[in-house]
Amino acid sequence: MAELNRGLIVSCQAVKGEPLYGLNMMGHFARAAVLGGAVGIRTGYISDIKSVRSEVDVPIIGIIKQVYEGSDVYITPTLEEVKALIDSPCDVIALDCTLRARPKETLEELVKYIRANAPSMAIMADCDNLESAAEADRLGFDYIGTTMRGYTQATKGMEIPDYDFIARLVELYPDRRIIAEGGIWERGQLDKVWSLGVYAVVIGSAITRPMDITKRFAQVIK
Repeated sequence: MAELNRGLIVSCQAVKGEPLYGLNMMGHFARAAVLGGAVGIRTGYISDIKSVRSEVDVPIIGIIKQVYEGSDVYITPTLEEVKALIDSPCDVIALDCTLRARPKETLEELVKYIRANAPSMAIMADCDNLESAAEADRLGFDYIGTTMRGYTQATKGMEIPDYDFIARLVELYPDRRIIAEGGIWERGQLDKVWSLGVYAVVIGSAITRPMDITKRFAQVIK
């Protein structure tokens, strides 16, 4: 099974509608991130996963964002996306682990399929609250992440990074590898999150989304 090292994981993603989407830039972002000290990369779309793999040899967390009518779950939501990731060069498959209605298969069915058909791949749970983290623990996820905190109806408006939530996960699941993700923009925030005892930290927008980074500075002048 692929092992993520402890440390900083950089999310290299550009979705439809963003300036860098479709420009084959994620491999270059990933190489720069690894040269800077990243121990892993998180990325979406099969083409980006392949591009990243061609540039770096650190573990890759793979996702596919796909929207289905009638469901708010969009991170690797169905078996179709899972199968595509199994056939890709990623090492870890991340699944939305929130308790929201899913478009097709249950979360448990997806986990069982991965274990049966790709036993060498690890699985990461993108959680939003204690209930979804408990489900991830029950289903035996290798990594429990805080990815969806603040992005679901149940957690809407919560300030991230949510240090208390992260600390609680570390306390409740000492035998699980907790990955903090979401809302980390500054070194001080990262230092505080790391001091809580997490296994790894994912940072995306603050490193790989130049439009969002520019907006933060531009707002000061405005």
